[in-house]
Amino acid sequence: MGINLNPFTWWNGASWGTMLYGLRGMAQVGTDSLGNVYYQGGKDGSGRVRRWVIYEGANDASRVPPEWFSWLHHQIDDVPARAMPAPRPWQKPAVPNMTGTPLAYRPSGALEKGGKRAAATGDYEAWTPEG
Repeated sequence: MGINLNPFTWWNGASWGTMLYGLRGMAQVGTDSLGNVYYQGGKDGSGRVRRWVIYEGANDASRVPPEWFSWLHHQIDDVPARAMPAPRPWQKPAVPNMTGTPLAYRPSGALEKGGKRAAATGDYEAWTPEG
């Protein structure tokens, strides 16, 4: 499916047009832990250097780690490896949005987990406008 739809779709990854023409004059500046590749070059409408990401797999903005998000949005000037401090031992790696996948968060009352909710404890009193 990928090679046949690639010339016509953007949601399955970079189209042929982007790879052949859109990245001319762009310099690859790095990759992240998820395999996304980052480029910069040219100028945008406000005169700043244009920055791009080519996703590895589906085009989903939640798959951009926070440090590269900062770089893409000109919050830091240099690539994250040089501009950001080393990650702390307690920091977890970034993960994409898992909504719609088996790894999505489901609270205890969700239908996917059996739909059993905790019984009411009787300590709740509904608000009324008169009281």
